[in-house]
Amino acid sequence: MVKQPFSLNFPPLHSLSSYPFLQSQNLGFPTGALHAISFVHKEVCSSSWRIWCSKSSSSTAEPEEDHEVRAQVTVRRKKLAVFVSGGGSNFRSIHEASKKGSLHGDVTVLVTNKSECGGAQYARNNGIPVILFPKAKDEPKGLSPCDLVDTLRKFEVDFVLLAGYLKLIPVELIRAFERSIFNIHPSLLPAFGGKGYYGMKVHKAVIASGARFSGPTIHFVDEHYDTGRILAQRVVPVLANDTAEELAARVLNEEHQLYVEVVEALCEERIVWRKDGVPLIQSRENPNEFL
Repeated sequence: MVKQPFSLNFPPLHSLSSYPFLQSQNLGFPTGALHAISFVHKEVCSSSWRIWCSKSSSSTAEPEEDHEVRAQVTVRRKKLAVFVSGGGSNFRSIHEASKKGSLHGDVTVLVTNKSECGGAQYARNNGIPVILFPKAKDEPKGLSPCDLVDTLRKFEVDFVLLAGYLKLIPVELIRAFERSIFNIHPSLLPAFGGKGYYGMKVHKAVIASGARFSGPTIHFVDEHYDTGRILAQRVVPVLANDTAEELAARVLNEEHQLYVEVVEALCEERIVWRKDGVPLIQSRENPNEFL
């Protein structure tokens, strides 16, 4: 793949703006309230992007004003594992973005609990290894939780992306990939989430409630269904005469765009954490703005 250089200037974090769930607004975080998420990687980058940073004494220190030093930082191309149980349309969107070059990462393995699902077929057709999890009566070749962790480590996976995977993620995997597992849910969490809320059931519940808005949520995965920290959301209207199928199509269209944008940010290491533990996505163009 062709290297794609870009430059970011990191000014002091005095005023933050543009957190566009619905519209831009000034968040007004105090200086030093944000901390960049850090990752430990084992191997030398196969390709790199250039990021120009202001001089600072530490990763969380405030840059000196009017005294910028250009220092090259290389961002290694990330390796992604995607989990699916069905057609895998979000998986396809992520894989296509990787092939086009907008996403600085590669899907290196697909995990599924249904070996013949559409997502698994697509992976095989594109040369992506498919592994089965969990072990079940209808999938006797499935892996145990410990075997799954070992296999993902052999693939040197950086991030795990759930894209319509309907099984609860085992605690062994969550502990092995702390703050590195993400899920997309078809409602504005924490509303209409939890065990039993998936697929068309979510959209039917939204319409029945009388909610005027819905949309996808991307969140970190913990040991429970849909309770991890929210990373990104996208709002769509719920129309007066919507059917569940119509609302689902509108939300899915936003899912495809939002998931790609979030994975782009992950691969470029643009996730920062407020002191209260809320994760935010840094804008590529302006580090003082958040998506």
